Amino acid sequence: MGNHGSNLDDILAEDMHHWYNKFMRESPSGLITLFELKAILNLRGMSENANSYVDQVFFTFDMDGDGYIDFVEYIAAISLMLKGEINQKLKWYFKLFDQDGNGKIDREELETIFSAIQDITRNRDIDPEEIVSLIFERIDVKGEGELTLEEFIEGAKDHEDIMDMLKKMMDLTPVLVIIVEGRAG
Repeated sequence: MGNHGSNLDDILAEDMHHWYNKFMRESPSGLITLFELKAILNLRGMSENANSYVDQVFFTFDMDGDGYIDFVEYIAAISLMLKGEINQKLKWYFKLFDQDGNGKIDREELETIFSAIQDITRNRDIDPEEIVSLIFERIDVKGEGELTLEEFIEGAKDHEDIMDMLKKMMDLTPVLVIIVEGRAG
């Protein structure tokens, strides 16, 4: 993770005009579709879980639900990932994890997302089953087998080791670097 620091500093130093030019170069229409996002990230031959995860990321960034990511949504997403306040990031993580949209996350949803993230980032430092077990052991104090948004945020903030693991698992720096620097490959 250490070598991402300079890239992040560079990304944060970019001015809005430069961001806009990069966005328009990748998507001259001013809108990015799900298909275009996958092309930008050079994601081919992914597992079904990884493919679902990219879909889920797209739909959480498509804030108005119109099927496109426009420039404002693009900047908001990148800004959240790079500079977002911890509560904002945890809310975004929760929305991403809650694949069925029922307002709760369960073990299977978390394991699926964490495995998919590893397929994309190629970072396999943490076993998904291990972190999910730890999260539920520490945060699911009622033993219900699922977490609400409030339980997730409060629980994660109360346990520094869980926060550290979430930050490592959810480090999308390599993806952001691809977006900022242009198409991979």
